[in-house]
Amino acid sequence: MLNLSSEKSLARFISIGAFLTTVVVIWGSVTDPVNTPKLFILGTCSFAAGAIAFLMGFKEIWRSSRLWLIGSILFIAFSISAVLNSPSPLEQNIYGTYGRNTGFITYFALLLISTASTLLRQKSNFNLLVYSLFAAGATNVAYCLWAIAFGDFIGWNNPYGNILGTFGNPNFIGAFLGIFITALTAYVLQPGISWKYRGLALIIVAIGLFEILKSHAVQGLVVSAAGFSIIGFHLIRSKFHSKVILAGYTLVIALLGFIALMGALQKGPLTAFIYKESVTLRGEYWQAGWNMASQFPFTGVGMDSYGDWYRRVRDSQALIVPGPEVVTNAAHNIPFDILAYGGWPLFLSFIFLISLAAISIIKVTLRNRNYDGTFIALSVAWTCYQIQSVISISQIGLAIWGWLLSGAVIAYEIATRDSGVSEKKISSGKSAKSKEQILSATTIGGLGLVIGALIVVPPLSADMKWKSAITKGDLTMVKAALVPSYMTPTDTNRLLNMVSILENSKLPDIAYEYAKKAVEFNPESFDSWRTLYLVTNSTPQDKELALTNMKRLDPKNSNVLNTPK
Repeated sequence: MLNLSSEKSLARFISIGAFLTTVVVIWGSVTDPVNTPKLFILGTCSFAAGAIAFLMGFKEIWRSSRLWLIGSILFIAFSISAVLNSPSPLEQNIYGTYGRNTGFITYFALLLISTASTLLRQKSNFNLLVYSLFAAGATNVAYCLWAIAFGDFIGWNNPYGNILGTFGNPNFIGAFLGIFITALTAYVLQPGISWKYRGLALIIVAIGLFEILKSHAVQGLVVSAAGFSIIGFHLIRSKFHSKVILAGYTLVIALLGFIALMGALQKGPLTAFIYKESVTLRGEYWQAGWNMASQFPFTGVGMDSYGDWYRRVRDSQALIVPGPEVVTNAAHNIPFDILAYGGWPLFLSFIFLISLAAISIIKVTLRNRNYDGTFIALSVAWTCYQIQSVISISQIGLAIWGWLLSGAVIAYEIATRDSGVSEKKISSGKSAKSKEQILSATTIGGLGLVIGALIVVPPLSADMKWKSAITKGDLTMVKAALVPSYMTPTDTNRLLNMVSILENSKLPDIAYEYAKKAVEFNPESFDSWRTLYLVTNSTPQDKELALTNMKRLDPKNSNVLNTPK
């Protein structure tokens, strides 16, 4: 296992990386201020943590977290299978679609940082992860409060009119605030915490709840209610030895949860408070994900390629509600996204990894009745993320917490098997010791960071180059920004934006050229074929071919020529 110094370096890379991935946004120099910056930071820090974990702690991972490692390898193998068998573009499978960036590279990075987290053993390092979550939460609370009081200082394109936090979406900030305030509450309720800190935490929690209400995100309220309920369970369990009291509390919470679930399904007294039309829409999106896996049970449709297949596989009911032109590129349910991406092999490997984390939480809970604030904060945050994941979209700033906390709770279970987590010196094996004499953990992490940056920088580089070109309005620069290269991977969204810019600039010949490039790059994109059909210089043969492909990609829609709303 790692010695104290190496483990501390590893924990710092993980915690700093998680904090920065959550809070960093870039505006002005990119068209996507949220996702490409977060992917860049996630990738660099994950490769740094992964380098330390696999070069200095591989034997310990194999010894203590073998099942997690095997599950991770299977997940990667099935992801690669999905990429290789997908009809969607390779670049899209690797880097993800515009505005999501949840392709193969993202999940590989998430697996690296979660696997590295399984090596933590010291209480101070688990606390470092908790403090990182608190720092990210406090930053968002302060930012959202400023936005409510004085207006948002980031130049968002904000169609929601609600607070967005550092996630660019009110649902994501609502869910994250729910995770944060419940984890903070869990931590400060442990014995030994000063009342002044508890008072400060109470103020932050109150502000966080207010901001969740201002976000109008029901999932934020759901996550908060679930988190506080779990905290109540641990408090009662630590204070009372009577099983009757604990069973009664659990029964009441289960009943309230059932009533809330019925409300989400338009049944019962809470319907007016909980139900939203988006619940019905999600049902159609989930069904489409299921249909994709039914058609491609062993390979799926490809990483982050749900959007290319939604029109093809949606049920006929979806043409009524949400309607023929209401489409999505995500299932709004992370397990269903995984199922659509890689079929049943990828889905089952994903569920296997989640199950390992859940089992670890159960093990620690069963063997310790005392109120352990660090463990409860970690497990509450993990559980809240999992709840959020079944009603929302994968977002890098949120996903990093769900994945690294999976590794962290597994590590916590390992560290507490004997007499609890400690701060005593941990001896290293000979191989680990000899490696440290050559390169320190910080140096290895730094090298991994550089390698990670080189791997994940292309989407950010391409977006910055594109933004600069369209801002200057120089056609030569705009064309150059779309020349395929390692640093500028081709993207359907940019190609279609190019066509729109050229059409509006009265340059139909060049617009037609890029419309053709768009369908050549991704013949599975409905929007690319519709764009080719609609461009000024489209020939009768182009229109016929485009119409044929539009019908192929949207077979249940009798009027595929409807223009987007």
